[in-house]
Parts: sequence; C-alpha cells; structure tokens
Amino acid sequence: YGGTFNLYDVSLRKLGIEFTFINPDASLEEIKACAKSNTKAIFAETLSNPNLVVLDFEKFAKAAKELDIPFIVDNTLATPYLCRPIEHGANIVIHSTTKYADGHATSLGGIIVDGGNFNWDNGKFPELTEPDDSYHGLRYVETFGSAAYIAKARAHLLRDYGCAPSPFNAYLTNLGLETLHLRMERHSYNALKLAEFLENHPRVEWVKYPGLKSSPYYDLAQKYLPKGQSGILSFGIKGGAEAGKQLIKHFKLVHLVVHLGDIRTCILHPASTTHRQLSEAQQIKSGILPEMIRVSIGIEDIDDIIEDFDNALKAV
Repeated sequence: YGGTFNLYDVSLRKLGIEFTFINPDASLEEIKACAKSNTKAIFAETLSNPNLVVLDFEKFAKAAKELDIPFIVDNTLATPYLCRPIEHGANIVIHSTTKYADGHATSLGGIIVDGGNFNWDNGKFPELTEPDDSYHGLRYVETFGSAAYIAKARAHLLRDYGCAPSPFNAYLTNLGLETLHLRMERHSYNALKLAEFLENHPRVEWVKYPGLKSSPYYDLAQKYLPKGQSGILSFGIKGGAEAGKQLIKHFKLVHLVVHLGDIRTCILHPASTTHRQLSEAQQIKSGILPEMIRVSIGIEDIDDIIEDFDNALKAV
C-alpha cells in the first residue's frame, strides 16, 4: 500500500528505523539473505493493494521462524472472515479498521492482534525483558509471558503516543463488525463476477484478481482464502492513463473515491492518488502502471455494477 511504503521508506527511516524491501515472490533463501544482524521482524500483507498479490504464508512464516524474529501481517483487505493469519504462522496481525471492519466509511481506527506465540525472551528485544522505569521496574516478559508484546503496546506505548480511537468511532466499528461475515461474502461474490466480466471485455487490457483462474496467485488464494478473495480488483484499460481519466467521468453508480472496503463501489487511478508520492520508477517497480484502475467493489446488485462498468467503458 502506498501509505505503508512511504511510512517505511521515508518517515520511519528519518527516525533511524530502516526497512529492506523484498519481492513477495522471492524464495526462502532470498528472504533470509535480506535479513541483517539487527533485523527485528518480517512484515507482509495478506493481499497487496492494488496488485492483489496473495501472501505465501508458509514461506514467510518459515523464514521468520528460522531467523527467530516475529512475523507481522497486515490482514486489512482479507479480514478475519476470509483469512486468519495466526493459523498460518503469523505472530502479530494488524488491521486498518477504517476499511472492511467498519465497512461504511464512518470511522477511523486500527487494531493489533497478538497471537501470543512468539518467544520475546530470545535476547533481541530488551524493551520487553529489561525493567520499565515508568512501571516501577516491571519486566514485561517476566510478568506477562507470551502476552509481553501486547501488554507493553497497551500499557506503555498507547499511553504515551495516544493512538486510540474515540468512543464513538469504537462504537461504529463494533457495529460494522456485526455484519462483517455477510458483507465479505457479498464483496467477494461481486468482485469475482466483475473480474470475469472485465476479463472478457474488449476495452480491457488485463485484470488482477486472485479469484480468477488466470491469476498467478489463484492456487495460493484457494489455499489461504477459500471462502472468497475479498472485494478489491485492478484492471488496465486500453488507451493508458488518458483513457482511464475519461472512463472515471462516465460512471453513474460507481464513486470516484480513494477509500476502499466500503459497501459502495468505489474506483480510482492509483498512480495519481494512493501512490502519487512514489516516483515514476518506484511506481513501475511496485506494479503501479499508468493504465491501472483500482476498484473496491461494494455490495450493490452485481447486475447494476456490471451495467455501469459496461456503459462507462463503451463511452471512452
């Protein structure tokens, strides 16, 4: 995701925290070769945005275990309904609840889920094993055991950094979670139907959706996301960026919005919005092509969605 890339490549680097970027298709040996003596974790996304690469959990979990570092997974696009990363070797899972968890574009938030399945007492995490002066010398591993990480995150870091949602935002997120299973089924169903339609449309160059049998990630999707592959897809329109700009003007049902994970179908041009902070070379390296259009498919009637896309494509 463009925001994540900028946080890791620019903002945190200024604070002395460095990241080594790895191709998700890298081999186990290549992943391990990228690790340095001070590498603290492996971070990955279940589904990448907007290229829809499906994470090979088995490969990355094995690398993290052999390196004796935690495996952190952003599961925002898949949600816990479609994929449960901890069951596939993840140690920590994060979500932007602003997306599918809320589902209605009403609140901002994020969550951390600690699997309680990592040994923090391995000599690499002194913040968790040495005394915390702000809590009378408390040692997190000694006191909380396998829950040491999440205990520190809540008791210390949350207190100091204040990254907590308002009560009303929490209330709205809880309301959204009550219908998550129903929405994700519909999002996934609609996305697959739209992907199949676009794949056969004469004005579409290519389609990226892991539920398509033509996707290079189809087998991984069936392994890790058997109940559905979420509601995000990308496609390339013939005619490049200019054709994409024209296309967006001709929708009636679909909204031009940067947000995703909404009950309403939204569309955008990644190169000029979500990934605009990347240089052209970085965009190409990240798979952000000029003709790419990203779609967050809502839960409207699929026939209405397809009709709107068909009319807009014909109007270009």
